[in-house]
Formats: sequence, C-alpha cells, structure tokens
Amino acid sequence: RAALDRATVLLSMSKGGKRIDSVWGSGGGQQPVKHLVKEIDMLLKEYLLSGDVLEAERCLQELEVPHFHHELVYEAIVLVLESTGEKTFKMILDLFKTLWRSSVITVDQMKRGYERVYCEIPDINLDVPHSYSVLERFVEECFQAGIISKPLRDLCPSR
Repeated sequence: RAALDRATVLLSMSKGGKRIDSVWGSGGGQQPVKHLVKEIDMLLKEYLLSGDVLEAERCLQELEVPHFHHELVYEAIVLVLESTGEKTFKMILDLFKTLWRSSVITVDQMKRGYERVYCEIPDINLDVPHSYSVLERFVEECFQAGIISKPLRDLCPSR
C-alpha cells in the first residue's frame, strides 16, 4: 500500500513523468520511436567521426531495444549509399562485422534492415544516382564477410 501511495504522489506531481524517469528510468521499448531513430542517427554519426567501434556497440546496447536494431542496419546502409568515397563504406562494414560477431545484431534484425533498404532503393536512387551499384557492392562485401546469408544477398535488387 505504501508503494502505491508513493507512486500516486509521484505521478500527480507537476512534470511527474520526468520525475519518474529519473527515479525508475524508462529505457528500452518505452522510448518513442522518433527518439530512438534520433539516437541511432547520432550514434552512427559519432561512430563515423570517432571510428570507435566498441563505443558504438556500447551505445547501441545501452538503448535496450534489440527489437529495433534493424533501424541501425537500415540507417547505416543508407549512409553508405549517400556517401562519396570509401571511408564510410569501410567503416560501416567494420561496424557490421563487429556487431555481427558479438551477436548484438541478430540474423532477423540484420535481415529486416537489409529488406527495408531493398524495398526503398528505387526512391533512394532518385536522390542518389549509382545507389544500386553501391548497394550491390556493399551487399557482396557483407556476404563475403559472413554478415549476411546467400539468400539475403540474392534478394538484392539490381538495375
């Protein structure tokens, strides 16, 4: 009863939600999708600046949303497609290798991320010419590294 009374007081306080976050936290799936997308975007940009794979892995795990890791896969591949030069290509490939080896990103989440890119590549190609060829090359490199399966590689759309 005392715990319920305390919870009632905390909830009724002005800005009670903020107070509860600081008391009990609201990690994982309780965070809004827009917030998670921003966090993943920031994580990827920080990684591309620092090159610290272990820090990126730690930050991804701290988000506590393994069911949403497909968003990181999707956003990372889009970054590769939008980039010019080899640096982003190689860095994202290294990130995927690390996250794959450590099992932070599961087979299912990897597959969902790739399939999202495959579905949206016609739209991406409107803004980024040559995205099909970059995607094919990236998918092949990921397959060679053992990150994705042959059936997933074979689903890759081509022009």
